[in-house]
Amino acid sequence: MTIQIQCISLKRDMIKALKKNQIIIFAIALMLITAGYLNYSMKNEQTAETASIIEQEEYAGIGDARLVSNNNVIDDTNNVSGNSENQGEQTSETGATNNNTDSSKQTEDNSNNVNSSNPKMISTSSTEDKELDSYYNESKLERNKMYSEMLESYQSIIANASVSVEQKNTAQTEISNINKQKNSIMIAENLIKNKGFKDVVIFINNESVSCVIRAEKIEEAEIAQIQSIIQRELSVNVENIHISNK
Repeated sequence: MTIQIQCISLKRDMIKALKKNQIIIFAIALMLITAGYLNYSMKNEQTAETASIIEQEEYAGIGDARLVSNNNVIDDTNNVSGNSENQGEQTSETGATNNNTDSSKQTEDNSNNVNSSNPKMISTSSTEDKELDSYYNESKLERNKMYSEMLESYQSIIANASVSVEQKNTAQTEISNINKQKNSIMIAENLIKNKGFKDVVIFINNESVSCVIRAEKIEEAEIAQIQSIIQRELSVNVENIHISNK
């Protein structure tokens, strides 16, 4: 009987121990399930945050790309506007150049009209006048050169010790005559120019005198005045005076 009671008590103790173990196992399992659920939820939240961060970075990249594109558009717009301004400046400069060219052409046309309406201006600047200037200047230079050579020749005779006194006196007389002739020619030319002629050149060859007057035409009265001046200043006969115009 005692044995049965002990067996029953043992069974009851075993049952209680089993129930306690079951409760403990159930609690442990519940804790594991809860931990797994929490872990799963945390992973999902991290995944969602990572996805949102990636999306934000992608959107940020797209935003940067759009900004760069917009900057390029702005730069292109500035370049286009700059080019248009340069083209406008070039057009204005071209217009100013054309205006200057037109004004210079008008000035040339006006000057041509003035010259065509005034024949005296044309004749003054003509090639013929330049040729005449050259003729009179060169003729006087050649004449003075001839007198200089003659004077040097007579002076060398005077300076030569082997030359006789008579020859030296003759050379001195010729030097005096040449200087006197040069002075007379200068006076005659100035007096003739004072009569209104632009230029004149006189050549003397022994007793013959040639006078070239710069004039298109010489009147009879003017010829008489020129002959009178040359006859008085150079002491020559009228028939030996030859007057021409050039």
